[in-house]
Amino acid sequence: MENMQLEKVIIVEGTSDKKKVKSVVNEPVEIICTNGTISLSKLDELIDELFNKEVYILVDADEAGEKLRKQFKREFPEAAHLYIDRAYREVATAPKHHLATVLLSANIDVNTEYLSKG
Repeated sequence: MENMQLEKVIIVEGTSDKKKVKSVVNEPVEIICTNGTISLSKLDELIDELFNKEVYILVDADEAGEKLRKQFKREFPEAAHLYIDRAYREVATAPKHHLATVLLSANIDVNTEYLSKG
């Protein structure tokens, strides 16, 4: 086992998403907000910054989120995509236990209190 842990980065859309994810995650993870759309120059900058990091894309299950996801798939194919259930539509409004399950499936450590429903 290599002990060189890659830095984990989660890319979300807005600050409310960031707060929600931060409250569930239980390991040092950098959370970056795109604040909705992202320009190509900003994206290029971001990609340089994210080189050699473990990157997860966690965006809303709506049109804006899909658009952003497509952009990342094209420009940054190495990133892992995490999906919230379409029923919740937004990361910020998804229940914490759902978010915890999604993050855990990507081997991101979460606060175990959110893994039990209720």
